[in-house]
Amino acid sequence: MAESLDTNQIKNWRSIITLIIFVLTNIVVLFPFHVPCYIPRWLYTAISNGLTACRIIPRRDNSSQRHDKSSYFVRLDLPLNFVTAPLIADLFLLAILAIGRQEVHDGTVGADGISPIDILVFFLTLAYIAISIDASGLIRYLAFKVLQMGNGVGHRLFFYLYAFFFALGSFIGNDPIILSGTAFLAYMTRVSSNIVHPRAWIHSQFAIANIASAILVSSNPTNLVLAGAFNIKFLVYTVNMIVPVVVTAIVLFPFLLYIIFADVSLIPVSIEMHELSEEAKAKKPVNPNIPHARVGAEEESEEVNEENGKLLSLEEIMNPFLDKGGAAFGAIIMAATLITILALNASSSSGHEKPVFWVTLPAAFVMFCWDLATGWVHRHETREIAAEGRQQHEAILAERQSRASSQNSPDQNAQDHLPGQPFKNDNALSDSLTSHTRSTTTASANGVKISIDTKASHDFSETTLPASALGEKEPFPEIQSPGSTSEFHRDVVNVTTSKQVQALVTGGMDSEKRAGGLQAEPNQPTNLVSLCGNVYRWLQETFPTVTVVLSHLPFPLVPFALAMFVLVQALVTKGWVPVFAYGWDHWVEKTGTIGAIGGMGFLSVILCNFAGTNIGTTILLSRVIQAWQEIHRVNNIPISDRTFWATVYSMALGVNYGAFSTAFSASLAGLLWRDILARKYIRVGSIEFARVNLPIIAISMVVGCTILIGQVYIMRGTSPYDA
Repeated sequence: MAESLDTNQIKNWRSIITLIIFVLTNIVVLFPFHVPCYIPRWLYTAISNGLTACRIIPRRDNSSQRHDKSSYFVRLDLPLNFVTAPLIADLFLLAILAIGRQEVHDGTVGADGISPIDILVFFLTLAYIAISIDASGLIRYLAFKVLQMGNGVGHRLFFYLYAFFFALGSFIGNDPIILSGTAFLAYMTRVSSNIVHPRAWIHSQFAIANIASAILVSSNPTNLVLAGAFNIKFLVYTVNMIVPVVVTAIVLFPFLLYIIFADVSLIPVSIEMHELSEEAKAKKPVNPNIPHARVGAEEESEEVNEENGKLLSLEEIMNPFLDKGGAAFGAIIMAATLITILALNASSSSGHEKPVFWVTLPAAFVMFCWDLATGWVHRHETREIAAEGRQQHEAILAERQSRASSQNSPDQNAQDHLPGQPFKNDNALSDSLTSHTRSTTTASANGVKISIDTKASHDFSETTLPASALGEKEPFPEIQSPGSTSEFHRDVVNVTTSKQVQALVTGGMDSEKRAGGLQAEPNQPTNLVSLCGNVYRWLQETFPTVTVVLSHLPFPLVPFALAMFVLVQALVTKGWVPVFAYGWDHWVEKTGTIGAIGGMGFLSVILCNFAGTNIGTTILLSRVIQAWQEIHRVNNIPISDRTFWATVYSMALGVNYGAFSTAFSASLAGLLWRDILARKYIRVGSIEFARVNLPIIAISMVVGCTILIGQVYIMRGTSPYDA
């Protein structure tokens, strides 16, 4: 590594370009955008026709093709985000020979104690077990029990949820907490009549989930990178981190409750929750992993069904689904896996004789087999639920499309109405949904018979539709009590005209089949796209848990992390990391151990927002500290044990806490959190995110670093650090 300490390399033009590309890549990760690419229409048409002829994509709508001929070019948007930007940067550096085989090898297979592939396999396999536990409904069910313990007392409930998310996040990491806990809080704040805004609840949950993830190495990929880089045993890491983290959580709570969110509109003294009817409480909960299992919440953003949406959200909280077998089996697998990892890691001489994924991969496979077997055993039940829900979902979409067409043509009903039949108002379905009725629609045309049985509104749960289709929605309007929803009556609507049947059969589906200028035509042959769609739907209906878990796994982390490892390795070989290491060495020389803790804590939090999320920051700073070690080894000037470990563990605090700082892209968890809230119609702007989180991160880092200073002065001496 002595060769990499040569800082004269930074004068080379390739080194300068490498640094510029690294900075630009991180700016793109922070502010993703799309680049328009224009290609000739004749080329686009030729490719589309070729793919259609090979039956890969569906035929394009002829009317759309005729309309598009007015332009000579077709615009395609190339996304530049945290996945594509690092990959493009690496390819560019390869093209100009700024990096080569060695950088790619060291950035993927590993070097200097950091093994990216091993880390990613370990994290993904452990994440499968954790997300499978979440898919069983265990987290949502436990949150419901915590809600009952709160008994409507605002401050008590806030404390219980805070402690619950911290305890659970300490063991299974922040991702499952964000996946399930965020949705739970969105529902809870929605059905409370005196919580004006969910800000206090969602921001506190996000902060405490990331704070808790700093305790175990397995809870966050940043901890895995750090432990691998400095050869830290997992148990030793936890022993050194648990006190600063727990004290941070304890001290932060009163600040959140009495200073940052000291407003009764955010955390009321008494929370007024609506009550479910006895019939709704007695209903068997429906597995939300089954597609369209609980239809109806699609309409919740529409004004006429606002009360219906509140009722659906209330059911999600007060009558949660729990797969007891899956939850128990998953908890046993997770506990056994973590205990085995800690035991093997502690018993090894260096902590890295065998890759840790040798334990998590078999455990994840066992969990995967359990989910597959459970899905196959219950396949008939889940397929029946999915088929019924899909039929109702398509009927609602078709009715909406028909209603929109009728509004565009005011005389449509009068023209289509046949003599001798009662006239049906366009709002029949809306009225029936609003009054919680049960209706059946029957239609036939061209030999096709459709029977649609829409259940009462409280049989439905939230399903996401595009925001453009749902229209605007007041975040938290005042709602009335759902009242009694146990009485139903049946309305029969006969749709007899060909135009109405046409709209009912195809209207609701057309909007979902348009993508990239493609629109399916009626009766077209099977193609690869439709075949893949059918296979995916079959998998969803047959193996709902497996499909949901796989869809929630952070697969984008793989190309992002590997590409960032290569970029940082490029900085190492081009002399930039040694430059940063010399700068760090001068800082520590001037400020000592306290300066090392404060400086590294500040740097790690800031760089989380500007150096490719907290994962990119951990990779970069780990390389800097390794170069700092090498500088002292070459100069034969040892680093004190106290100063070295103070630097490492302050970085561990910073990269975990930095996730809730000033930008969503400070962590992949932040991007996931924002997207989940958006699907629940809670918009958190970038400025609001930074404004709310700044005092939280300031208090957390000050407390954590202060405790760490006391800890290293008590536990560590001034003897030379021995690697």
